[in-house]
This record gives sequence, C-alpha cells and structure tokens, in this order.
Amino acid sequence: MDRRLPRADVLLAIMGPPHISDMVTSAVRLAQALLERGATVHIWTCGHATGLTSAALGDSKPRNVVNWSYDYPSGAALAAELLDAFPDRLSWYSCRFCTEERGSAPHIARIKQRPPFKFTEHLDAVDSALFLGVC
Repeated sequence: MDRRLPRADVLLAIMGPPHISDMVTSAVRLAQALLERGATVHIWTCGHATGLTSAALGDSKPRNVVNWSYDYPSGAALAAELLDAFPDRLSWYSCRFCTEERGSAPHIARIKQRPPFKFTEHLDAVDSALFLGVC
C-alpha cells in the first residue's frame, strides 16, 4: 500500500493560538486564492490551531453583540466550505498530538490527523511552505 502524501504546490502551516490575530483569516483567504488559481494546497494545523476544525464548534460562531442578527461562520464551517469547493486540490491535516492534548477531537469530516513526527513528510511533498503563527 502506497502511503505517500499527495504532491501539492503549497503547504500552509498554522501554528499556535488562532485567536490572537488575523492569522486564520489570512490563511483561509490565501488558501482560497491559491485554489481558485488552480494550485494544490495542504493545510497543517498545530497547537491550539487544531481547534479550528473541531466538530464541537458547529456551523456558527457565538452571536456578535454589535451585529446580533448576522450569522458568522465558525472556523470549522470555513474549512468545510473550502474542502467542499476544492475536494481534489485541498488536503487539511491536524497534528494528532496537539489535537488530543487540547481536546480538539473529533474533527469535522475530511480532516486527517497525523503524528507530529510525520510533519517533515509534508515539507517533502510540497514546492513551497508558509508558516503562520508561532513555531
């Protein structure tokens, strides 16, 4: 059985807490722009960023008191939307150790968990890598 990762043009590695800046919005917009232009993309989340695709988030963020009636999508909903729109060109991975340590499991469908020592395989499978957050 061949267990190699699929080749990709870009790896976006999202590390650390996603709520401290606009890092996640930037990563999702960058991934979408790359995918719309025909690129293949791997996303790897590590640290607290593994919580972005936790099934417990549901489809919506908690209500915003400034705009009570607007439904803001959760990180999990944004990930699912991207995965639905680009099923053959986007692969989303989550560090298994960080997922378990931070209680982010279970993830939404199509998020693949991998052990942290396999991360170098992701670097070998892409042409370019961009790290966002703390390392």
